[in-house]
Amino acid sequence: MSTLLVLTNLPDRAAAERLADALIEKRVAACVNILAPCRSVYRWKGALQRDEEHPMLIKTPADRYPALEAAIRAGHPYELPEIIAVSVERGLPAYLDWIAAETGA
Repeated sequence: MSTLLVLTNLPDRAAAERLADALIEKRVAACVNILAPCRSVYRWKGALQRDEEHPMLIKTPADRYPALEAAIRAGHPYELPEIIAVSVERGLPAYLDWIAAETGA
């Protein structure tokens, strides 16, 4: 079974924790890491933006991605959330099995 590492950013710690809880409760993610705040610099609707955001690292099986994406979009406060999925090429087999088991895959 293929595993994904999915990245998104939230505007504050409370929003990140709410989304992480929802993803785990819905079993679309096995584990969510909420990282320390970072500074994001980007252009949005023609204007330069500088915002503090909380990156999230989300682990899920590839077959759960559609449900995970839908859950992130439903619980994300941004009009256009960053949702990027990266395939996990290698990992500790027991950990990857745990991800599959925790998501009902």
